[in-house]
Amino acid sequence: MKHDVITLDNQPAGSIDLDEAVFGLAVRADILHRVVRWQLAKRQAGTHKTKGISEIRGTTAKPFKQKGTGRARQGSRRATQWRGGATVFGPVVRSHAHDLPKKVRALGLKTALSAKLADNKLVVLDAAASETGKTKDLAARLAALGWNNALVIDGPELNEGFARAARNIVGVDVLPQQGANVHDILRRDTLVLTKDAVTHLQERLK
Repeated sequence: MKHDVITLDNQPAGSIDLDEAVFGLAVRADILHRVVRWQLAKRQAGTHKTKGISEIRGTTAKPFKQKGTGRARQGSRRATQWRGGATVFGPVVRSHAHDLPKKVRALGLKTALSAKLADNKLVVLDAAASETGKTKDLAARLAALGWNNALVIDGPELNEGFARAARNIVGVDVLPQQGANVHDILRRDTLVLTKDAVTHLQERLK
């Protein structure tokens, strides 16, 4: 399918062919959910932890004798029912990551790209480059285009001036094509792909 290409000054720059196998899929909310959940689980630190009975400071002596006191029998002051005691079945340091087949991950990325195109939120840019490398200049150009909440995906190598200028603009993210992922695509309103990014993504996902 044909898609218009524009410049950063909002001038037409021809058109590009988008592969139906990458940009023309039906939107699958279940696939998007699985991939985003996999991404966020892998990112989770998993450093939360509570102390078990063997890690609590305190005496190992029995608090009082077993029989004759009329009280419930107790074996340790470090047990859970005592103040300052251990936690039963508390969280431990672990990885929250889980496996997801490569085919599902690839399908998720293709579905996310297709969803943006279906919503008319996909823009193809001739090139993401900034001659000055100044945030003020780039912010003005993006504001004129109405990109207040956008993800810009370039080819394998980012333009250094563009990446530096975009770094301090709130609501604008810049990624190389190998960093394209479902979560970042969905969390931004507008998806901006350079022609170089389209070429590489289609080669990668076909």
